[in-house]
Amino acid sequence: GFIEIMFKDSRMDDVWLVDFYAPWCGYCKKLEPVWQEVGAELSRSGSPVRVGKMDATAYSGMASEFGVRGYPTIKLLKGELAYNYKGPRTKDDVIEFANRVAGPAVRSLPSRQMFEHVLKRHSVLFLYVGGESPLKEKYTEVASELIVYTYFFSASEDVLPESVTLHELPSVLVFKDGTYFTYDEYEDGSLSSWVNRERFQSYLPIDGFTLYELGETGKLVAIAVTDEKDLTEQSSRDFQFGHMDGNDYINSLIMGEVSVPSIIILNTSNEQYFLPAEPVEDLQQLLQFFSSVLDGSAPAYGGDGFLQRIKRVAYDARSTVMSVFRSSPLLGCFLFGLPLGVISLMCYGICTAESEDDTELMKRDGFTDEEEDEGEEEEQQRLTAGAEDTGEEDEDAEKINQKSPSEKKVD
Repeated sequence: GFIEIMFKDSRMDDVWLVDFYAPWCGYCKKLEPVWQEVGAELSRSGSPVRVGKMDATAYSGMASEFGVRGYPTIKLLKGELAYNYKGPRTKDDVIEFANRVAGPAVRSLPSRQMFEHVLKRHSVLFLYVGGESPLKEKYTEVASELIVYTYFFSASEDVLPESVTLHELPSVLVFKDGTYFTYDEYEDGSLSSWVNRERFQSYLPIDGFTLYELGETGKLVAIAVTDEKDLTEQSSRDFQFGHMDGNDYINSLIMGEVSVPSIIILNTSNEQYFLPAEPVEDLQQLLQFFSSVLDGSAPAYGGDGFLQRIKRVAYDARSTVMSVFRSSPLLGCFLFGLPLGVISLMCYGICTAESEDDTELMKRDGFTDEEEDEGEEEEQQRLTAGAEDTGEEDEDAEKINQKSPSEKKVD
């Protein structure tokens, strides 16, 4: 059975495959039956890997210690190391990951028969050939880091078939697509970056997850957007080839529209993309298009500039709104109509309040038009009346001054 595990003190002695989940997470609930099958299969096969799950919301301290940032998160814990699983959440993929990572980072191939066996079993594998050396130390270090993605083996030169030619020893090779390539430190850069680039087959089905993983290779990704899966495989040192069923994901990625079928090249390092100027009708046109991308003559679209980021935010917001309205019009009206209505009422209330305040202030200060006119008329009347009174007083004073001396005497 499955139990909530608290293994902080004892986990160093075992290899654990742990599902960190949250009770409210829908994806975690979808993983639950797959996780039961993974546990049963590993137990039945005699694997040393112990399977468990942990409620990351209940044991948030331990989840934080292991760097859990989303749900569900699958990790294989081996000693001091914790390996993240980033592949598809299917039983076979998870089991293959567990068995690959639980074993030694570099597996030894003692015979040619064993080499031929693993070559048939794995679509991509790396092989170190030679004895002890600084290159082997580096190879082991890279294997410990990238074992989550692919397989690493070591062998002596006599294990290899005659068809494999080595120019020097020690050497590191990658076997894939029915052939092999040899690592060259001067041309290929660091061993880690070379392994990261070469861990994919030259041609593969591409989805959103694979495209995200390809972003770390630094290669240009040439995608055939089509409804058919049977396409001629090609290989290139500069391109990663693949096909994608349908155009929905690509349309959302470039915030545009591509027809089906069509060819698009993505530069995952700066989010630029390239489209052929004319429909590609033959191999020569296709090769010319690839060459124009490599020499810089093909126009680049998109990118990760400031304007593109603003466009992305607006596009994602619009897409979210449209998807809500398409799936549930009533819910969309409620989610977006209600806040807009509240904001409109608030704006109306603020504007109305300001208008009433201005009117009240004008009334208080006597600044309405009618009252101002009446005030001017009253002021004018007061001035007129004052002038008349002054005139009468002057006339009385003049009459007094005009009295005869005899009248003044009588007075």
